[in-house]
Amino acid sequence: MFMALTEAKKNLQKKGFLDMEVDVKLDLFAEIERLKKEKNAIILAHYYQEPDIQDVADYIGDSLGLSQQAAKTDADIIVFAGVHFMAETAKILSPQKKVLLPDLKAGCSLADSAPPELFAKFREKYPDHIVISYINCSAGIKALSDIICTSSNAEKIIESVPKDQPIIFAPDRNLGSYLIKKTGRDMVLWNGACMVHEIFSLEKITKLKVRHPDAKIIAHPECEAAVLQVADFIGSTTGLLKFTQRDSAQEYIVVTETGILHQMQKENPGKTFIPAPPNNACACNDCPHMKLNTLEKLYLCMEYEEPEITMDEELRIAAKKPIDRMLDISAKAGL
Repeated sequence: MFMALTEAKKNLQKKGFLDMEVDVKLDLFAEIERLKKEKNAIILAHYYQEPDIQDVADYIGDSLGLSQQAAKTDADIIVFAGVHFMAETAKILSPQKKVLLPDLKAGCSLADSAPPELFAKFREKYPDHIVISYINCSAGIKALSDIICTSSNAEKIIESVPKDQPIIFAPDRNLGSYLIKKTGRDMVLWNGACMVHEIFSLEKITKLKVRHPDAKIIAHPECEAAVLQVADFIGSTTGLLKFTQRDSAQEYIVVTETGILHQMQKENPGKTFIPAPPNNACACNDCPHMKLNTLEKLYLCMEYEEPEITMDEELRIAAKKPIDRMLDISAKAGL
């Protein structure tokens, strides 16, 4: 997979796309809409993308839900405004469609923290364990897993496994620790983490709470345990958004990537959303990988249909099996 990405990047460099400048007079919103119609393309945008990209997208959401939605459409091209593993997941579920990623450098610190070759050796140490992997991982890790989970269904997925069956949970240690507390299962954790969720400052969040005593703290389960302990609600990105829609509070301190605030504000125009600060000089916590995608890159990506995500069919099939198992478990559990 990484080889395919590298080759695509070389092709782009040869054609000069990476260095191209877009005419400032060009109406990018209109051009992107034109290209969507001409090429029968759809745009998927993760909640962490910049507002302009979210506003031009056909579907906005979490990674798996977006890929599932795209698979149901008759589009010929999927443009995934997200990061590598998300575009990979779209290709896994829609092998017949062309999948594009606006910027090949849009990786993921969590996915990168679990190199497949090292994880394969790690798994060999626990031959009697099954592997449950968080969707935020590479196709290589998915192929080495038995079941995939999302942050919203992870607890139910773990509870579906017999109590006497030992489990390896990968790649996020913070989410894994949270799930150990929730389920009571003594899982073996891979030592991976998301740079965005791990850097939130408990001290600064506490100070924010003093200044906004009526604000509820809502946090993603990828955050460290100390931060989760002070949260009023813990949930997936979609879960956090839905909570703000049904909850009666008027202020929220949001402990996840700041991109979600755009949708929260749109859905709740009368409420106040305060981004939780990281443990550095920044006022809020942005994912540098997610923010590599821009409206200009999205336009160029659609115009030239590059960079394209390709995948070895054997790897795709192996990576799809644990996703299918998750979907089967979820369907039986009514999730």
